[in-house]
Amino acid sequence: MTEYGFNTSLLHGVEDDNPYGATQVPIYQSSAFRHENAESLEKIFTNKAMGFSYTRINNPTVEAFEKRITKLEGGIGSVACASGMAALFNAIMNILQSGDEIVAAAGLYGGTVELFEDLTAFGITTRYVRENTPEAYEALITDRTKVIFAETIGNPKLDVTDIAAVAEMAHTHELPFIVDNTTATPYLVKAISLGADVVVNSASKYINGNSDAISGVLTYGGKFKWDAERYPGLAPYRKYGPMAYIAKLRNALFRNTGACLSPQNAFLNNLGLETLGIRMERQCANALELAKFLTGLDAGITVNYPGLSDNPYHELATRQLNGRYGAIVTLRAGSKDRAFRIMNTLKIPYILSNIGDTKTLVIHPASTIAVHLSEEEQVQSGVYEDLIRISVGIEDIEDLKQDFKHALEGEG
Repeated sequence: MTEYGFNTSLLHGVEDDNPYGATQVPIYQSSAFRHENAESLEKIFTNKAMGFSYTRINNPTVEAFEKRITKLEGGIGSVACASGMAALFNAIMNILQSGDEIVAAAGLYGGTVELFEDLTAFGITTRYVRENTPEAYEALITDRTKVIFAETIGNPKLDVTDIAAVAEMAHTHELPFIVDNTTATPYLVKAISLGADVVVNSASKYINGNSDAISGVLTYGGKFKWDAERYPGLAPYRKYGPMAYIAKLRNALFRNTGACLSPQNAFLNNLGLETLGIRMERQCANALELAKFLTGLDAGITVNYPGLSDNPYHELATRQLNGRYGAIVTLRAGSKDRAFRIMNTLKIPYILSNIGDTKTLVIHPASTIAVHLSEEEQVQSGVYEDLIRISVGIEDIEDLKQDFKHALEGEG
């Protein structure tokens, strides 16, 4: 097949057998699928033939979405889930058991930190680095460590992970490296090509792009060599070769916990994917210009964005993120009260708990997405009482700049 550019691949990179020449994959709104004979259904259940039996396991509309993400991320297989958190849970728990440890970045999304806290009930411990460097991860590795985890761009800390360097370190210790690529998307970086083994995306964000569907997806690169003694749960699936990780997931945890993606939401994601490239290009450009504009105002604020030349992650971000820096900007207003006043004065942004929408969104993380974290955990995640997170949309940048200028001057 011809290798196309990013945007062409979104539209033409995966061939679908659509009936009647439909230009979009139909919504197969069916919980189960009939078969001509008992033998054909038996072959599907025993993994001797491809096909569909029950939407909790797979569905044609969902599979079309999975194929597109696999192509974009450069993996060998993907599993779509009901939410980003479900995708992350499946990605991690597919290889862990009681007594295991995770070594993770500190600047994580609050929901991820809470999930890792929930895993302590299953005997799984998470050790967090203080600095996002390969050396910091390596220093926390013990004989119980089974996975290294990080976000491409921390949310909302906006620290940037050196994917290639951390992956190389992890592989030296024969550990898989799982990366949450939600804030960057494959438009900015294909983490698998840099050495990541599993990539997770909360598809509710930039992939969908319109805040109209909750979903998540994980993609496996197919190159990690799973040691049967260290990862005993994968031993029965080694006969599937590079697909062992995906085969185990589909035949066990994912199938049995039931957090499957609905056909309707898969359809909406397929629509959103077609404009991912042009949306991200505009959103990243808007974010950079807005960050520079806010930095130039004498408004008593501190602006954080990897695209700013004095940002500690600027050089790494420039090298790794396809010449873009993401679409999230944060600012510190000086106090929680002032942060609230600024947010309440803004006219264009919506105040809501999401990122990646076509519209600009703002939130106060300390009182919302990180409210259940301890004070120490909030600081490690880059959350402060006066912090505002801005998910920059595709609006006309001059309108955004004037709206923020008015809000900041009104509170200055």
